[in-house]
Amino acid sequence: MKVNFKLLILLLLLVAPVAMFAQADTTNTLEGLEFTDGTISPDSLSFEEYPDTATVKADSAQMKSVAGTIVDKAGAEGKKSLWSIFIAGLLGGFAALLMPCIFPMLPLTVSYFTKQAGSRASGISKALLYGLFIIVIYVALGMIITIAFGSDALNALSTNGIFNFIFFLLLVGFAASFFGAFEITLPSSFVNKMDAKSDKGGLVGLFFMAFSLSLVSFSCTGPIIGTLLVEAASKGERLGPAVGMLGFSIALAIPFGLFAMFPSMLKSLPKSGGWLNSVKVVLGFLELALALKFLSNVDLAYHWNLLDREVFLSLWIAIFALMGLYLIGKIKFSHDSELKFLSVPRTILAIVVFSFVVYMVPGLWGAPLKSISAFLPPSATQDFDLSSGVSAGAVAHSDGKVKKYAEIFHDRGTPKGFDPYYDYDQALATAKELNKPVLIDFTGWNCVNCRKMEANVWTDKAVAKLLKEEFVMAELFVDDKTELAANEQFVSKYSGKKINTIGKKNSDFQAATFDSNSQPLYVIVDPTGKKLVPQSGANYNVEEYKAFLQSGVDAFKHKN
Repeated sequence: MKVNFKLLILLLLLVAPVAMFAQADTTNTLEGLEFTDGTISPDSLSFEEYPDTATVKADSAQMKSVAGTIVDKAGAEGKKSLWSIFIAGLLGGFAALLMPCIFPMLPLTVSYFTKQAGSRASGISKALLYGLFIIVIYVALGMIITIAFGSDALNALSTNGIFNFIFFLLLVGFAASFFGAFEITLPSSFVNKMDAKSDKGGLVGLFFMAFSLSLVSFSCTGPIIGTLLVEAASKGERLGPAVGMLGFSIALAIPFGLFAMFPSMLKSLPKSGGWLNSVKVVLGFLELALALKFLSNVDLAYHWNLLDREVFLSLWIAIFALMGLYLIGKIKFSHDSELKFLSVPRTILAIVVFSFVVYMVPGLWGAPLKSISAFLPPSATQDFDLSSGVSAGAVAHSDGKVKKYAEIFHDRGTPKGFDPYYDYDQALATAKELNKPVLIDFTGWNCVNCRKMEANVWTDKAVAKLLKEEFVMAELFVDDKTELAANEQFVSKYSGKKINTIGKKNSDFQAATFDSNSQPLYVIVDPTGKKLVPQSGANYNVEEYKAFLQSGVDAFKHKN
């Protein structure tokens, strides 16, 4: 039974990260949660088709009634209590646990408590303190950054080139450590001081671990926290931001604390070689694969154009193929013991890994790979595309106009088959000429949920037809680092900060106008910029998103 227990733990540790990629396919996960102002499901709208001109007056009255209902519901939604903000933060925190910059910290946390816990009581107390430090640091650090730099500071941090590149190097270093190149340990002098000072040294170590987790997790959690802070502040709740971040940090602390409270499960495993080393090596492959995501963030935001979609996929295919070869014993590392036979869990996991490799291969020729599309660079970066979806030439509004910023975004950011505007004012001007509503798509180079929406929802024929034929699309990137012309730079009336890049301009516009700073955010407005229907965040249900678009079209037609 002891061996079976070890194999079960191994299988759980190895399958959990793989399942992280599969979760992008579901429509009921917490990943897509977005807490925005007054967002109402399109199902609550009662727009209907009115073929008869004789019912125009009745239609107008009904539209006014519907509009009044929307305003009432939005107002009621806006009066959130501190408890609702806390719950929203809690849900956002649980959703963030599935993000790639948080999950890799779990094995490091377990390793630390395995080495430091001298007794069960000591392990439990350290685990509880660790969770408490996560809560204290997250709330304090988030509030300091937000107060000092503005509501979009967390989103800016998540797309900061230096931050992402440093985290890329850290993950590569962790992977090398798992492969056996070296061990990550504290300096002996520091360890001696910890032992000498006992409790004081333990607190320092715990604080350092919690602080590191808080820092690296901002890359994934920034947009969620940013939305909570903007929404809470806009509702006049002085304690709203603190309470929202309290709920968020508690959600992060609970699993780390509980997992760290029971390090004895791993203490019974061999300290080196054998099964335990296999866990470390496989986690090393996963660390290496996840590191590329952060390098891709830098590549996209700063337009290096090095990690195109097929290059990214080629690297992932190579990494997971090597992982599969390792699992079947064809590759060995320095600390590996001899593999005399394949266990059943190891064989099953090898089959899963090789199947994943085969699944990714068609992506080299443009296959959408919807289950992992959220982690890949935008499809527009694919140079060689044989997919049978919408063609690059099938664009909307090909009126011959020179679109501002098109040379920056169109070929690398916009999904193939679409031809939006990248400047809000230019989109409004075109909408007036064509007498169409404007769909504002607040997106980002590093927006995971944006890529998922584009691959899983926008590829639907009915949705694509609505987007191309019924709207003037405005695709606004909130994390682009391109400098604005000197005469276009300004000081924000909303945040008081200097706006000197395209991304800052769009981010400031989103937060100031629509009380949200998370992406994606879809807003339908008329040619004067007036919002027609409640805005929508990520919604992976095709029918609901289509209903949202249709409600905007109907509202515009009835208004005119």
